[in-house]
Amino acid sequence: MSLLDVSIVNVALPSIQRDIGASVGGIQWVVSGYALTFGLVLVAGGRLGDALGRRRMFLIALTGFVVTSALAGAAPNETLLVVARLLQGAAGGLLTPQNSGLIQELFRGPERGKAFGMFGATVGISTAVGPVLGGVILATFGEPDGWRWVFLVNIPIGVVALVLAARLLPRRPRRRGVASEIDVVGALLLGVAVLGVLLPLVESEQGGLARLWWMFGVAVVVGYLFVRWERRVVARGRAPLLDVRLFTGTPGFSAGAAIGAVYFCGFTGMWLVFAVFFQSGLGYTPLESGLAVTPFAIGSAVASAVAGRFVARWGRRITVTGLSLVVVGLLCVALVVQLVPSGYVGLGVALPLLVGGLGAGMVISPNTTLTLECVPTRMAGVAGGVLQTGQRVGTAIGTAVLASVFHAVVTASERFPVGLSVSMLAAAGMIGVALLLAVTELVRRGRRSRQGSPPVDVVVE
Repeated sequence: MSLLDVSIVNVALPSIQRDIGASVGGIQWVVSGYALTFGLVLVAGGRLGDALGRRRMFLIALTGFVVTSALAGAAPNETLLVVARLLQGAAGGLLTPQNSGLIQELFRGPERGKAFGMFGATVGISTAVGPVLGGVILATFGEPDGWRWVFLVNIPIGVVALVLAARLLPRRPRRRGVASEIDVVGALLLGVAVLGVLLPLVESEQGGLARLWWMFGVAVVVGYLFVRWERRVVARGRAPLLDVRLFTGTPGFSAGAAIGAVYFCGFTGMWLVFAVFFQSGLGYTPLESGLAVTPFAIGSAVASAVAGRFVARWGRRITVTGLSLVVVGLLCVALVVQLVPSGYVGLGVALPLLVGGLGAGMVISPNTTLTLECVPTRMAGVAGGVLQTGQRVGTAIGTAVLASVFHAVVTASERFPVGLSVSMLAAAGMIGVALLLAVTELVRRGRRSRQGSPPVDVVVE
Protein backbone atom coordinates (compact mmCIF):
# COMPACT_ATOMS: atom_id res chain seq x y z
CA MET A 1 0.00 0.00 0.00
CA SER A 2 2.69 2.49 0.97
CA LEU A 3 4.57 2.09 -2.33
CA LEU A 4 1.43 1.93 -4.46
CA ASP A 5 0.36 5.28 -3.09
CA VAL A 6 3.47 6.87 -4.60
CA SER A 7 2.25 6.20 -8.15
CA ILE A 8 -1.42 5.21 -8.03
CA VAL A 9 -2.59 8.77 -7.37
CA ASN A 10 -1.03 10.12 -10.60
CA VAL A 11 -3.84 8.83 -12.80
CA ALA A 12 -6.44 10.37 -10.48
CA LEU A 13 -5.06 13.93 -10.53
CA PRO A 14 -7.33 15.25 -13.33
CA SER A 15 -10.40 13.87 -11.55
CA ILE A 16 -9.31 15.44 -8.25
CA GLN A 17 -8.80 18.78 -9.96
CA ARG A 18 -12.24 18.70 -11.54
CA ASP A 19 -14.10 17.52 -8.44
CA ILE A 20 -12.73 19.81 -5.73
CA GLY A 21 -11.31 22.59 -7.91
CA ALA A 22 -7.72 22.03 -6.81
CA SER A 23 -5.05 24.39 -8.11
CA VAL A 24 -2.03 23.23 -10.11
CA GLY A 25 0.20 23.84 -7.10
CA GLY A 26 -2.16 21.93 -4.82
CA ILE A 27 -2.30 18.99 -7.19
CA GLN A 28 1.51 18.93 -7.29
CA TRP A 29 1.60 18.75 -3.50
CA VAL A 30 -0.85 15.83 -3.46
CA VAL A 31 1.92 13.89 -5.20
CA SER A 32 5.11 15.50 -3.92
CA GLY A 33 3.94 16.03 -0.34
CA TYR A 34 3.51 12.28 0.13
CA ALA A 35 6.95 11.54 -1.30
CA LEU A 36 8.52 14.29 0.81
CA THR A 37 7.24 13.22 4.23
CA PHE A 38 7.71 9.56 3.31
CA GLY A 39 11.43 10.16 2.75
CA LEU A 40 11.86 12.45 5.75
CA VAL A 41 10.94 9.91 8.44
CA LEU A 42 12.41 6.67 7.08
CA VAL A 43 15.59 6.63 9.17
CA ALA A 44 13.81 7.86 12.29
CA GLY A 45 11.13 5.22 11.74
CA GLY A 46 13.77 2.51 11.48
CA ARG A 47 15.43 3.71 14.69
CA LEU A 48 12.09 3.76 16.53
CA GLY A 49 11.50 0.19 15.42
CA ASP A 50 14.93 -0.85 16.71
CA ALA A 51 14.28 0.86 20.06
CA LEU A 52 10.56 0.37 20.70
CA GLY A 53 10.02 -2.93 18.93
CA ARG A 54 9.30 -3.55 15.27
CA ARG A 55 5.96 -5.25 15.83
CA ARG A 56 4.69 -2.32 17.87
CA MET A 57 5.91 0.26 15.35
CA PHE A 58 4.49 -1.78 12.47
CA LEU A 59 1.03 -1.81 14.07
CA ILE A 60 1.17 1.88 15.03
CA ALA A 61 2.35 3.01 11.58
CA LEU A 62 -0.10 0.75 9.74
CA THR A 63 -2.97 2.12 11.81
CA GLY A 64 -1.82 5.65 11.00
CA PHE A 65 -1.67 4.81 7.31
CA VAL A 66 -5.22 3.44 7.28
CA VAL A 67 -6.59 6.46 9.18
CA THR A 68 -4.83 9.01 6.95
CA SER A 69 -5.99 7.13 3.83
CA ALA A 70 -9.56 7.55 5.08
CA LEU A 71 -8.93 11.26 5.70
CA ALA A 72 -7.55 11.69 2.16
CA GLY A 73 -10.51 9.86 0.64
CA ALA A 74 -13.00 12.01 2.57
CA ALA A 75 -11.20 15.35 2.07
CA PRO A 76 -13.72 18.04 1.02
CA ASN A 77 -11.16 20.51 -0.29
CA GLU A 78 -7.59 20.93 -1.51
CA THR A 79 -6.09 22.01 1.82
CA LEU A 80 -7.34 19.03 3.80
CA LEU A 81 -6.36 16.65 1.01
CA VAL A 82 -2.78 17.95 1.00
CA VAL A 83 -2.58 17.74 4.81
CA ALA A 84 -3.91 14.18 4.72
CA ARG A 85 -1.33 13.22 2.07
CA LEU A 86 1.50 14.71 4.16
CA LEU A 87 0.38 12.67 7.17
CA GLN A 88 -0.14 9.59 5.01
CA GLY A 89 3.40 9.88 3.66
CA ALA A 90 4.80 10.14 7.20
CA ALA A 91 2.86 7.02 8.24
CA GLY A 92 4.17 5.17 5.18
CA GLY A 93 7.71 6.25 5.99
CA LEU A 94 7.39 4.93 9.55
CA LEU A 95 5.92 1.66 8.28
CA THR A 96 8.38 0.76 5.52
CA PRO A 97 11.60 0.23 7.56
CA GLN A 98 9.81 -2.25 9.81
CA ASN A 99 9.50 -4.62 6.83
CA SER A 100 13.22 -5.04 6.24
CA GLY A 101 13.90 -4.92 9.99
CA LEU A 102 11.49 -7.77 10.67
CA ILE A 103 12.99 -9.86 7.87
CA GLN A 104 16.47 -9.28 9.31
CA GLU A 105 15.23 -10.25 12.76
CA LEU A 106 13.17 -13.31 11.89
CA PHE A 107 15.17 -15.02 9.13
CA ARG A 108 18.72 -16.27 8.62
CA GLY A 109 20.79 -17.57 5.71
CA PRO A 110 18.96 -18.77 2.56
CA GLU A 111 15.57 -18.22 4.23
CA ARG A 112 16.36 -14.53 4.54
CA GLY A 113 17.09 -14.40 0.81
CA LYS A 114 13.72 -16.00 0.06
CA ALA A 115 11.95 -13.53 2.33
CA PHE A 116 13.66 -10.58 0.69
CA GLY A 117 12.78 -12.14 -2.66
CA MET A 118 9.09 -11.90 -1.76
CA PHE A 119 9.69 -8.39 -0.49
CA GLY A 120 11.42 -7.42 -3.74
CA ALA A 121 8.61 -8.90 -5.80
CA THR A 122 6.16 -6.77 -3.83
CA VAL A 123 8.28 -3.65 -4.43
CA GLY A 124 8.55 -4.35 -8.15
CA ILE A 125 4.86 -5.08 -8.60
CA SER A 126 3.63 -2.14 -6.54
CA THR A 127 5.92 0.32 -8.33
CA ALA A 128 4.87 -0.80 -11.78
CA VAL A 129 1.16 -1.60 -11.41
CA GLY A 130 0.14 1.59 -9.61
CA PRO A 131 -1.08 3.26 -12.81
CA VAL A 132 -2.96 0.10 -13.85
CA LEU A 133 -4.73 -0.22 -10.52
CA GLY A 134 -5.52 3.50 -10.48
CA GLY A 135 -7.03 3.24 -13.94
CA VAL A 136 -9.15 0.22 -12.92
CA ILE A 137 -10.44 2.01 -9.81
CA LEU A 138 -11.37 5.14 -11.79
CA ALA A 139 -13.06 3.07 -14.48
CA THR A 140 -15.01 1.10 -11.85
CA PHE A 141 -16.23 3.95 -9.65
CA GLY A 142 -16.41 6.66 -12.31
CA GLU A 143 -16.82 10.42 -11.92
CA PRO A 144 -16.93 12.56 -9.90
CA ASP A 145 -15.94 10.63 -6.76
CA GLY A 146 -13.99 7.75 -8.26
CA TRP A 147 -10.69 9.34 -7.23
CA ARG A 148 -11.64 8.99 -3.57
CA TRP A 149 -11.48 5.21 -3.87
CA VAL A 150 -7.82 5.45 -4.84
CA PHE A 151 -7.32 6.26 -1.13
CA LEU A 152 -10.29 4.46 0.42
CA VAL A 153 -9.25 1.10 -1.04
CA ASN A 154 -6.48 1.11 1.58
CA ILE A 155 -9.00 0.78 4.40
CA PRO A 156 -10.20 -2.82 3.89
CA ILE A 157 -6.69 -3.94 2.88
CA GLY A 158 -5.18 -2.20 5.90
CA VAL A 159 -7.70 -3.67 8.34
CA VAL A 160 -6.95 -7.19 7.11
CA ALA A 161 -3.21 -6.48 7.36
CA LEU A 162 -3.64 -5.20 10.93
CA VAL A 163 -5.46 -8.36 11.99
CA LEU A 164 -2.83 -10.61 10.39
CA ALA A 165 0.07 -8.59 11.79
CA ALA A 166 -1.39 -8.65 15.31
CA ARG A 167 -1.78 -12.44 15.10
CA LEU A 168 1.39 -13.43 13.23
CA LEU A 169 4.17 -11.02 14.17
CA PRO A 170 5.97 -12.35 17.26
CA ARG A 171 5.90 -10.33 20.45
CA ARG A 172 9.11 -9.25 22.11
CA PRO A 173 9.61 -8.41 25.80
CA ARG A 174 9.06 -4.71 26.45
CA ARG A 175 12.33 -2.92 27.12
CA ARG A 176 12.82 -0.28 29.78
CA GLY A 177 14.44 3.09 29.35
CA VAL A 178 13.97 3.24 25.58
CA ALA A 179 13.27 6.98 25.74
CA SER A 180 16.98 7.55 26.32
CA GLU A 181 17.69 5.79 23.01
CA ILE A 182 15.75 8.31 20.92
CA ASP A 183 18.21 10.82 19.47
CA VAL A 184 15.88 13.80 18.94
CA VAL A 185 18.63 16.23 17.89
CA GLY A 186 19.99 13.73 15.37
CA ALA A 187 16.51 13.14 13.97
CA LEU A 188 15.96 16.88 13.50
CA LEU A 189 19.35 17.41 11.84
CA LEU A 190 18.89 14.48 9.47
CA GLY A 191 15.34 15.60 8.69
CA VAL A 192 16.55 19.08 7.70
CA ALA A 193 19.33 17.58 5.55
CA VAL A 194 16.95 15.22 3.73
CA LEU A 195 14.43 18.05 3.32
CA GLY A 196 17.13 20.20 1.73
CA VAL A 197 17.70 17.53 -0.90
CA LEU A 198 14.14 16.36 -1.53
CA LEU A 199 12.13 19.60 -1.51
CA PRO A 200 13.83 21.23 -4.55
CA LEU A 201 13.57 17.92 -6.42
CA VAL A 202 9.92 17.15 -5.72
CA GLU A 203 9.09 20.76 -6.60
CA SER A 204 11.16 20.67 -9.81
CA GLU A 205 8.15 20.73 -12.14
CA GLN A 206 6.98 23.92 -10.41
CA GLY A 207 10.36 25.64 -10.76
CA GLY A 208 11.69 24.26 -7.48
CA LEU A 209 15.25 23.85 -8.71
CA ALA A 210 15.44 27.50 -9.76
CA ARG A 211 13.83 28.79 -6.54
CA LEU A 212 15.23 26.40 -3.98
CA TRP A 213 18.70 25.54 -5.29
CA TRP A 214 20.25 27.07 -2.16
CA MET A 215 18.71 24.28 -0.06
CA PHE A 216 21.27 21.83 -1.45
CA GLY A 217 23.98 23.88 0.27
CA VAL A 218 21.98 23.86 3.49
CA ALA A 219 21.66 20.08 3.20
CA VAL A 220 25.44 19.67 2.90
CA VAL A 221 26.13 21.86 5.95
CA VAL A 222 23.44 20.26 8.10
CA GLY A 223 24.51 16.80 6.92
CA TYR A 224 28.05 17.54 8.11
CA LEU A 225 26.68 18.72 11.48
CA PHE A 226 24.59 15.54 11.68
CA VAL A 227 27.65 13.32 11.22
CA ARG A 228 29.59 15.30 13.84
CA TRP A 229 26.68 15.06 16.27
CA GLU A 230 26.25 11.31 15.78
CA ARG A 231 29.95 10.69 16.42
CA ARG A 232 29.68 12.77 19.58
CA VAL A 233 26.67 10.77 20.75
CA VAL A 234 28.56 7.51 20.20
CA ALA A 235 31.64 8.87 22.03
CA ARG A 236 29.41 9.61 25.04
CA GLY A 237 28.19 6.03 25.08
CA ARG A 238 24.63 6.92 24.09
CA ALA A 239 22.48 5.42 21.32
CA PRO A 240 22.69 7.48 18.09
CA LEU A 241 19.96 7.85 15.52
CA LEU A 242 22.36 6.53 12.89
CA ASP A 243 25.71 5.07 13.87
CA VAL A 244 27.97 6.28 11.06
CA ARG A 245 30.10 3.17 11.55
CA LEU A 246 27.30 1.45 9.69
CA PHE A 247 28.94 2.91 6.56
CA THR A 248 32.59 2.52 7.56
CA GLY A 249 32.55 -0.73 9.53
CA THR A 250 29.90 -2.87 7.85
CA PRO A 251 31.15 -4.73 4.75
CA GLY A 252 29.10 -4.04 1.64
CA PHE A 253 26.59 -1.65 3.20
CA SER A 254 27.85 1.62 1.66
CA ALA A 255 28.22 0.07 -1.79
CA GLY A 256 24.80 -1.58 -1.63
CA ALA A 257 23.11 1.63 -0.51
CA ALA A 258 24.80 3.52 -3.36
CA ILE A 259 23.75 0.87 -5.91
CA GLY A 260 20.16 1.08 -4.72
CA ALA A 261 20.04 4.88 -4.81
CA VAL A 262 21.54 5.15 -8.30
CA TYR A 263 19.39 2.31 -9.65
CA PHE A 264 16.20 3.95 -8.41
CA CYS A 265 17.18 7.13 -10.31
CA GLY A 266 16.58 5.33 -13.57
CA PHE A 267 14.11 2.67 -12.44
CA THR A 268 11.35 4.83 -10.95
CA GLY A 269 11.98 7.98 -12.95
CA MET A 270 11.03 6.32 -16.21
CA TRP A 271 7.43 5.53 -15.23
CA LEU A 272 6.35 9.16 -15.39
CA VAL A 273 7.94 9.43 -18.84
CA PHE A 274 6.09 6.31 -20.02
CA ALA A 275 2.79 7.66 -18.70
CA VAL A 276 3.17 11.01 -20.50
CA PHE A 277 4.39 9.33 -23.69
CA PHE A 278 1.52 6.86 -23.95
CA GLN A 279 -1.25 9.20 -22.80
CA SER A 280 -0.19 12.55 -24.29
CA GLY A 281 1.83 11.21 -27.21
CA LEU A 282 -0.24 8.23 -28.32
CA GLY A 283 -3.64 9.04 -26.79
CA TYR A 284 -3.85 6.01 -24.53
CA THR A 285 -6.24 6.01 -21.59
CA PRO A 286 -4.67 5.76 -18.11
CA LEU A 287 -5.62 2.08 -17.97
CA GLU A 288 -4.15 1.36 -21.42
CA SER A 289 -1.00 3.24 -20.47
CA GLY A 290 -0.62 1.14 -17.34
CA LEU A 291 -1.25 -2.11 -19.21
CA ALA A 292 1.45 -1.19 -21.75
CA VAL A 293 4.14 -1.36 -19.05
CA THR A 294 2.69 -4.42 -17.29
CA PRO A 295 5.27 -6.80 -18.89
CA PHE A 296 7.92 -5.08 -16.80
CA ALA A 297 5.93 -5.74 -13.61
CA ILE A 298 5.35 -9.37 -14.54
CA GLY A 299 9.03 -9.97 -15.27
CA SER A 300 10.06 -8.21 -12.06
CA ALA A 301 7.68 -10.24 -9.89
CA VAL A 302 8.78 -13.59 -11.35
CA ALA A 303 12.50 -12.83 -11.23
CA SER A 304 12.35 -11.41 -7.67
CA ALA A 305 10.83 -14.58 -6.28
CA VAL A 306 13.35 -16.78 -8.09
CA ALA A 307 16.43 -14.61 -7.47
CA GLY A 308 15.78 -14.52 -3.73
CA ARG A 309 16.32 -18.28 -3.58
CA PHE A 310 19.76 -18.10 -5.19
CA VAL A 311 21.22 -14.93 -3.72
CA ALA A 312 23.11 -16.86 -1.01
CA ARG A 313 24.81 -18.95 -3.70
CA TRP A 314 25.43 -16.37 -6.44
CA GLY A 315 25.83 -13.20 -4.42
CA ARG A 316 26.61 -10.00 -6.32
CA ARG A 317 26.65 -11.82 -9.65
CA ILE A 318 22.85 -11.74 -9.54
CA THR A 319 22.67 -7.95 -9.30
CA VAL A 320 25.35 -7.51 -11.97
CA THR A 321 23.36 -9.76 -14.32
CA GLY A 322 20.09 -8.04 -13.45
CA LEU A 323 21.42 -4.52 -13.98
CA SER A 324 22.86 -5.62 -17.34
CA LEU A 325 19.44 -6.92 -18.43
CA VAL A 326 17.72 -3.69 -17.38
CA VAL A 327 20.19 -1.64 -19.41
CA VAL A 328 19.69 -3.90 -22.44
CA GLY A 329 15.90 -3.69 -22.08
CA LEU A 330 15.87 0.12 -21.93
CA LEU A 331 18.24 0.45 -24.89
CA CYS A 332 15.95 -1.84 -26.90
CA VAL A 333 12.92 0.29 -25.93
CA ALA A 334 14.77 3.38 -27.17
CA LEU A 335 15.39 1.63 -30.50
CA VAL A 336 11.95 0.05 -30.91
CA VAL A 337 9.98 3.31 -30.56
CA GLN A 338 11.97 4.73 -33.47
CA LEU A 339 11.40 1.73 -35.73
CA VAL A 340 7.84 0.59 -34.96
CA PRO A 341 4.77 2.51 -36.27
CA SER A 342 3.01 4.47 -33.55
CA GLY A 343 -0.02 2.17 -33.64
CA TYR A 344 2.11 -0.79 -32.62
CA VAL A 345 4.47 0.81 -30.10
CA GLY A 346 2.65 -0.61 -27.07
CA LEU A 347 3.05 -4.11 -28.48
CA GLY A 348 6.58 -3.46 -29.73
CA VAL A 349 7.98 -2.48 -26.35
CA ALA A 350 6.41 -5.46 -24.55
CA LEU A 351 9.39 -7.82 -25.02
CA PRO A 352 12.09 -5.25 -24.13
CA LEU A 353 10.10 -4.27 -21.03
CA LEU A 354 9.76 -7.93 -20.06
CA VAL A 355 13.55 -8.34 -20.35
CA GLY A 356 14.07 -5.18 -18.30
CA GLY A 357 11.57 -6.42 -15.71
CA LEU A 358 13.35 -9.76 -15.39
CA GLY A 359 16.54 -7.82 -14.76
CA ALA A 360 14.84 -5.53 -12.25
CA GLY A 361 13.66 -8.52 -10.25
CA MET A 362 17.29 -9.59 -9.95
CA VAL A 363 18.30 -6.21 -8.53
CA ILE A 364 16.01 -4.93 -5.78
CA SER A 365 15.61 -7.92 -3.45
CA PRO A 366 19.13 -9.39 -3.93
CA ASN A 367 20.67 -5.95 -3.41
CA THR A 368 18.64 -5.50 -0.22
CA THR A 369 19.71 -8.92 1.04
CA LEU A 370 23.39 -8.35 0.25
CA THR A 371 23.41 -4.79 1.58
CA LEU A 372 21.93 -5.80 4.93
CA GLU A 373 23.57 -9.21 5.36
CA CYS A 374 26.42 -7.92 7.57
CA VAL A 375 24.26 -5.48 9.53
CA PRO A 376 23.71 -6.55 13.16
CA THR A 377 20.09 -7.29 13.99
CA ARG A 378 19.94 -4.48 16.56
CA MET A 379 20.57 -1.98 13.74
CA ALA A 380 18.35 -3.64 11.12
CA GLY A 381 15.57 -1.06 11.27
CA VAL A 382 17.73 2.02 10.90
CA ALA A 383 19.81 0.31 8.20
CA GLY A 384 16.64 -0.44 6.26
CA GLY A 385 15.57 3.18 6.73
CA VAL A 386 18.89 4.43 5.34
CA LEU A 387 18.57 2.12 2.34
CA GLN A 388 15.01 3.29 1.67
CA THR A 389 15.98 6.95 2.10
CA GLY A 390 18.65 6.57 -0.56
CA GLN A 391 16.06 5.01 -2.85
CA ARG A 392 13.61 7.88 -2.23
CA VAL A 393 16.31 10.45 -3.00
CA GLY A 394 17.19 8.49 -6.13
CA THR A 395 13.52 8.42 -7.11
CA ALA A 396 13.24 12.19 -6.72
CA ILE A 397 16.42 12.84 -8.70
CA GLY A 398 15.50 10.41 -11.47
CA THR A 399 11.96 11.71 -11.84
CA ALA A 400 13.17 15.32 -12.05
CA VAL A 401 15.98 14.55 -14.51
CA LEU A 402 14.11 12.20 -16.84
CA ALA A 403 10.97 14.35 -16.92
CA SER A 404 13.08 17.41 -17.76
CA VAL A 405 14.95 15.53 -20.48
CA PHE A 406 11.73 14.20 -21.98
CA HIS A 407 9.95 17.57 -22.06
CA ALA A 408 13.03 19.37 -23.39
CA VAL A 409 13.51 16.90 -26.26
CA VAL A 410 9.79 16.82 -27.14
CA THR A 411 9.68 20.63 -27.18
CA ALA A 412 12.77 20.82 -29.38
CA SER A 413 11.91 18.00 -31.79
CA GLU A 414 8.11 18.10 -31.55
CA ARG A 415 8.21 14.29 -31.57
CA PHE A 416 7.20 12.19 -28.60
CA PRO A 417 9.08 9.04 -29.73
CA VAL A 418 12.36 10.99 -29.83
CA GLY A 419 11.70 12.26 -26.32
CA LEU A 420 11.05 8.74 -25.05
CA SER A 421 14.17 7.35 -26.74
CA VAL A 422 16.45 10.02 -25.28
CA SER A 423 14.87 9.55 -21.83
CA MET A 424 15.42 5.79 -22.02
CA LEU A 425 19.05 6.39 -22.96
CA ALA A 426 19.39 8.68 -19.93
CA ALA A 427 17.76 6.05 -17.68
CA ALA A 428 20.05 3.36 -19.10
CA GLY A 429 23.02 5.62 -18.37
CA MET A 430 21.97 6.01 -14.72
CA ILE A 431 21.48 2.27 -14.33
CA GLY A 432 24.82 1.76 -16.09
CA VAL A 433 26.46 3.70 -13.23
CA ALA A 434 24.76 1.34 -10.77
CA LEU A 435 26.14 -1.56 -12.83
CA LEU A 436 29.69 -0.20 -12.49
CA LEU A 437 29.21 0.11 -8.73
CA ALA A 438 27.91 -3.46 -8.57
CA VAL A 439 30.89 -4.80 -10.55
CA THR A 440 33.25 -2.95 -8.22
CA GLU A 441 31.50 -4.40 -5.16
CA LEU A 442 31.62 -7.87 -6.74
CA VAL A 443 35.42 -7.59 -6.97
CA ARG A 444 35.66 -6.30 -3.39
CA ARG A 445 33.39 -9.07 -2.17
CA GLY A 446 35.70 -11.63 -3.75
CA ARG A 447 38.68 -10.09 -1.97
CA ARG A 448 36.86 -10.15 1.39
CA SER A 449 35.94 -13.80 0.82
CA ARG A 450 39.56 -14.72 0.12
CA GLN A 451 40.63 -12.87 3.26
CA GLY A 452 38.12 -14.82 5.35
CA SER A 453 35.84 -11.91 6.37
CA PRO A 454 32.70 -13.03 8.25
CA PRO A 455 29.72 -13.17 5.86
CA VAL A 456 26.77 -12.29 8.11
CA ASP A 457 25.71 -10.45 11.23
CA VAL A 458 28.96 -8.58 11.79
CA VAL A 459 28.59 -6.56 14.97
CA VAL A 460 29.87 -3.00 14.72
CA GLU A 461 31.79 -2.19 17.90
